[in-house]
Amino acid sequence: MSSASTPGPPGARPAATTTRGRPPKLDQARTVDVALALLDEVGLDALTMRRLAEAMDVRAGALYRYFATKHELLTAMAEALLADCLDQPLPSPDWSERLAELARRMRSALLGRRDGARVYAGTHSTGRHTLGFADTLIGVLREADFAPDDAARAALTVVNFTLGHTLEEQAARQVTDDGPADPERLREAVTPAQYPHLAPALPVLTSTDFAAHFTFGLRLLIEGLRATGRGPASPGADG
Repeated sequence: MSSASTPGPPGARPAATTTRGRPPKLDQARTVDVALALLDEVGLDALTMRRLAEAMDVRAGALYRYFATKHELLTAMAEALLADCLDQPLPSPDWSERLAELARRMRSALLGRRDGARVYAGTHSTGRHTLGFADTLIGVLREADFAPDDAARAALTVVNFTLGHTLEEQAARQVTDDGPADPERLREAVTPAQYPHLAPALPVLTSTDFAAHFTFGLRLLIEGLRATGRGPASPGADG
C-alpha cells in the first residue's frame, strides 16, 4: 500500500509514491536542501547531478524522477533562495524605502549562498516565493501611482540591478586558481599620465565596500524613478 507524496518545489516533476513506513531517501524538498548545502561546499561549477546523487546516497538516475535537467534543479534552488524575503513586514510607508528594502533583502538572500546570484540568474520560477516577491515589488510601485507597465519595467530594473551587482560582488570575492582579484594589478596599470580620469577614481574602483556601491546605485535608480514623474514626489530614505 502506498501514500501519495506532497507537492515539491516549482521546476520539479511529480514525486513518486513511497512505501508506507519506509522513509524515502529522496524527495524534492530534501534534494533542494542537499543541493544548496553542496553548493556552499563546492560551488556551482562542481555541482553536478552525479555529485548530488552521491551526497544523497542514491543513484544518479533517481534524481531525474524529480528534476529532468540541472536547470530544473537550479530553478527550484532559486525559488528556495527567496524563501525568507517576505518573512518580515516592510518597515516604512514610503514607497522608495520599501522598494529599497526589497532590493536589499534580495541581495542578502543571494549572498547567503555561495554562487547564489549565478544560481538565480536565468531561472524563471513560478513558485510562491518568487511570485510573491515579484507581486510585492510591483505592488509597492502600483501603490505609489506608477502605471502597470511602468511598475513592471521598474520592478525588472530593480531585480536586474540587484542580480547584476550581486553577480559581480560574488565573482570579485571568489578565490580561483589564479587567486582573488588583485587591486594592485589595476593600480599598476592605471597611471595618472595615461589615464588622468581613471586614476583618481581607483580608491573607489578597488574598494571592497560592496554595500556602499550597492546603496549608491540603488539610490540613483530610485531617484531616476522619482524623476520620471510617474510616481509621487516623496522624500524618504532610498538606499
